[in-house]
Amino acid sequence: MRTLKLHFPDNALPTLDTFLKKTKEARVFRRAQAVRDVVKGQRLQTVSDTLHFTYSALRKWIYRFAHQGVHGLVDRPRSGRPPKVTCALEQHLQRLVEQDPLEHGSLHSQWSCRELATVLARETGVQLGRESVRGVLKKIP
Repeated sequence: MRTLKLHFPDNALPTLDTFLKKTKEARVFRRAQAVRDVVKGQRLQTVSDTLHFTYSALRKWIYRFAHQGVHGLVDRPRSGRPPKVTCALEQHLQRLVEQDPLEHGSLHSQWSCRELATVLARETGVQLGRESVRGVLKKIP
């Protein structure tokens, strides 16, 4: 294994500790935890074994931290189409479910996924299929 010759700034540990307190994503938290252990002086192999990272993945996160700071530990944007169902749309759908369908011109007193999709499209302009509406409803507690 090649040795990793990186120098960390003096404020690396306090920066990582602050970042660990603020971060909410488990994946990013684990990366920061691993990097903090290496900055403290633990061997890469020990940290990778303890926190169940591959050695090469840990080297990558150490390198990114050394060159980009804590921003290097955060996931980069993924390619592909952005999701159609946003958080705001989920909230709108949840408010809609709590309302009476008769107020929205429905002939029935209970919502169907198809009717919710129709009303949602009319109010927001976002066309969702009934199965997409059903998937959002399954997530709502």
